[in-house]
Amino acid sequence: MKKVKNNIFDVDALLDKELGAVGTPEREANRRQADAFFSGQIIEEARKKAGLTQEQLAERIGTNKSYISRVETGRTEPRMGTFYRIAAALGLTVELVAY
Repeated sequence: MKKVKNNIFDVDALLDKELGAVGTPEREANRRQADAFFSGQIIEEARKKAGLTQEQLAERIGTNKSYISRVETGRTEPRMGTFYRIAAALGLTVELVAY
């Protein structure tokens, strides 16, 4: 019978090494960057589903195409008011749920 070597490693240790330990400013900055990226991906998908270009969405909310691009790529995180305008322009609703 052939033995298979298991390559088991500690994922938490790897994340700590790459992103900083939980609770550190480095880890928090990485979390915020990831949140901005994922939010941007949701906005981009909704925009495409609505059949709009970045320029059309920008016109609807009173900004420019480059701003929408920065939001969709996670380089800029919109303020709450702008986020609501984007959602409304895309025909989305925002629901705040306590958990």
